[in-house]
Amino acid sequence: MNFRYATIIAAALMLISCGQRRANDNETTEQTATTSTELSFPSTTIPEMVPPADRATYLAEHFWDRFDFSDTTYCNQPDITEQAYANYLNILRYVEPTVAAQSVSALMKSAEVDSTMFDYFVSLTDKYLYDPNSPFRNDELLIPALEAMIASPMLDDVEKIRPQSQLDMAQKNRIGQKANDFRYTLHDGSTGRMYSIEAEYLIIFINNPDCPACKAIREQICDSPMLSEMIERGVMKVLAIYPDEDITAWLNYRHNIPASWINSYDKQLRLRDEELYDLKAIPSLYLLDSEKRVMLKDCNLVPQIEEAIYYAEQSKQ
Repeated sequence: MNFRYATIIAAALMLISCGQRRANDNETTEQTATTSTELSFPSTTIPEMVPPADRATYLAEHFWDRFDFSDTTYCNQPDITEQAYANYLNILRYVEPTVAAQSVSALMKSAEVDSTMFDYFVSLTDKYLYDPNSPFRNDELLIPALEAMIASPMLDDVEKIRPQSQLDMAQKNRIGQKANDFRYTLHDGSTGRMYSIEAEYLIIFINNPDCPACKAIREQICDSPMLSEMIERGVMKVLAIYPDEDITAWLNYRHNIPASWINSYDKQLRLRDEELYDLKAIPSLYLLDSEKRVMLKDCNLVPQIEEAIYYAEQSKQ
């Protein structure tokens, strides 16, 4: 049993058991209290006939079925509703992208029953799927949510300006599509094009000098036996690029970048000024394949890169 399959089953079983406990708790409450009802999230019970391999999909499609979107009391209960939203996003990691996107669209549509509830889920979308510091950040889930906002009658034209801007950026360099090309400049003034770099895998490492998080990412790449071995063999290359204009700071710091990497800066400032790449959070990592298609977008965890390469290599066998 592989890790992906085991995680799906674990997530499903966890939610089933939680649902059973809460169901029992509700029965006890009904029997012992008549004056008040404790607010809780109505979890989904998976029918026994659903095969284990399809349980995550079932949860994604039915997670919110019993939730009362008209009850705005839930908007003031983050330990219930926000926690449920985080659990929901975790489930979406283990279903097909089309299923996840349809589920997010349906969720936003369901929230339209009440303006307060809709605004609440807009805020959750921003916090969990858009914020660069969120571990759940995911443009492929953010896009259907933003599209639902733009199409919704719950927002006026002015309120739709921000989600439209976010959507325009999220649709750049999408996973599976070719990344935007750009020209980079080395310390000796020579230049090259990202598309001209020949390697089975290419990491684009957008960084700033003296950035503690950038230093941490650089060290993680260097400390990864898997990535270090691939770089040494030439199977992988790393293009470190500085996107801002303080070239003196970049020159003073350039010796901290491994000699085996392509250490460069964006002389034309196209990444920033033309928004070729999303720079709201630095450092930012992109993993590309040999055709310069995006495998990972704007991630900040080296284990994600290792996992993506592992599965890509497994699919070749």
